[in-house]
Amino acid sequence: MAAKPVQVHHYDAFSGTPHKGNPAGVVLEGESLTEEQMQEIARVVDFNETAFLLSSDRADVRIRFFTPGHEINLCGHATMATIFAMRTKGMLDGKTEWTIETKAGVLPIKLAEREEGLFITMRQAAPQFASFDGSRKQLAASIGLEERDLATELPIVYGSTGTWTLLVPVRSLAVMERMNPQNKLFPAILSAMPSASVHPFCLETLDPAANMHARHFSSPYSGTVEDPVTGTASGVMGAYYAAYIQDGPVLELLIEQGQELGRDGRVQVTVTNGEQIEITGTAVYVESFEVSI
Repeated sequence: MAAKPVQVHHYDAFSGTPHKGNPAGVVLEGESLTEEQMQEIARVVDFNETAFLLSSDRADVRIRFFTPGHEINLCGHATMATIFAMRTKGMLDGKTEWTIETKAGVLPIKLAEREEGLFITMRQAAPQFASFDGSRKQLAASIGLEERDLATELPIVYGSTGTWTLLVPVRSLAVMERMNPQNKLFPAILSAMPSASVHPFCLETLDPAANMHARHFSSPYSGTVEDPVTGTASGVMGAYYAAYIQDGPVLELLIEQGQELGRDGRVQVTVTNGEQIEITGTAVYVESFEVSI
């Protein structure tokens, strides 16, 4: 049987500059692909996530998200990339509000034209938290740190607004720069949620306008090491900020990520009553290529 070429569009999300932010693969013709083919395409593309656009009987569209290693419930940056691709290719019929079906539920999307370009706002699933009862010393060592590098005034917790991650507060930007993840150690340390990722952050920022600075280390099952700019984790960071740092009826936060990788990105997070989480960002087209399966 002859190989079947599939067109993949490369967009960088959470930045308007190519090769900054977070790269995502977007396949707009996902309907004809099997789950196994989607996983193989994601493995070949080798971005942190590749998104596949499908039809839906529950929402306007359905999106499935695959890392090189497995499917995940929700991906913020690949959602941004997919919606940006659809809008710029004339697939949204001029509508500014859409719904997407994901494995984290049906979520609303809003689009807005700003002076800086097209921005997309994505509602995430309601936040959930769970306590971390593992070893702080082993956790620190797994990301190349000493236990004293971890912040003591804020808790380490698992959090999710669609995808579970371990939120790890650390003392400073200098600590963030020293990190060296040993991802294969994560499942044993994160025994309550062995497939979770690790998301360190600090309240010291490079951009004076930002509220939090973050990095994101992938679960070893995903086939990747570090995610440059993470939408779902940024959303749950906003929920964490409201729960443990400063609450309020509406919080408007700016999260910076990717600077250690040379992929400077920004995620805007809106937290309403601690429960409704929305992230806003933009994207930029980089290139298109074919993958044969």
